[in-house]
Amino acid sequence: TRCPADANELFNAFESAGHRVVIAPNGEHVRRATIDEREAQDKPRDRYHYSSLWSPYRPTVVYIGNLAIGLAVIEMSESALLRYVDGKYIRESDYTPPKASRHYANHTWTTTRDIPSGRLRLVAYSPYWRVHWSIDWQDTKKTSLHSALKSIVKSVEESSIELIAKLEEADRKAEIARLEHLAAEERRRREEKSVQESQEHLGQIIQQWSSVMSVAGFLTGVEQSAFDLTEEERAPVLERLKLAREFLGTQAPLNFFMAWTTPAERYQPRFPAPSVSSENGD
Repeated sequence: TRCPADANELFNAFESAGHRVVIAPNGEHVRRATIDEREAQDKPRDRYHYSSLWSPYRPTVVYIGNLAIGLAVIEMSESALLRYVDGKYIRESDYTPPKASRHYANHTWTTTRDIPSGRLRLVAYSPYWRVHWSIDWQDTKKTSLHSALKSIVKSVEESSIELIAKLEEADRKAEIARLEHLAAEERRRREEKSVQESQEHLGQIIQQWSSVMSVAGFLTGVEQSAFDLTEEERAPVLERLKLAREFLGTQAPLNFFMAWTTPAERYQPRFPAPSVSSENGD
């Protein structure tokens, strides 16, 4: 078939221009692009379409400097009207109806299917997951890829600049997303901590007020008992009672409540809120 020979010529053309063509090493985090083998791609493919076409386990890449660009050479398919005859399909244009005979009837039918066209397509694509990018060239019925190898190599070289820019932009956006994720996680943890501390503080205030009210009730009982004493005995008791109430301080629940710090009052963001950037990154 043509495909291995044409691929070899293509790879040699890149090698001659000083670019290394290899099967991607195991340690290289690259992927093979999904390629539509149809020659005419005027209609979108069924969303449930599954391609059973064979493809290598690891992609073939050409290195333009340190940048890897995926290369794939495939035979395109074309839509053709086929006729089923004697257990196999043939092109309708190749079918010759048998001569009429009352003893023989040729039971046939036609269908439209995608079949190999014998023409090739070359796809150069980004093998990096974070950027989807590709350019392609293909045979026509009058010309082949072989005549355009030099221009293809030059086009891939020039396109590497575009791909590098796209990768740098993808890295920039990925770093922004990473920092925003870290900031969001930190905010979540600090907010959760603020809520927990605020709940604990409210419980402590309620306990403090309950303790103060318990002491206040005790002092009220002392005051009531003091009225059963003589005036001479009562005077030092009331003086001590006054001092104790001064030590006790406020008993108003509103004062205790206003000393409570809410989660919003406790929360101190570690990272500033992310600013909304324009689409062009300004």
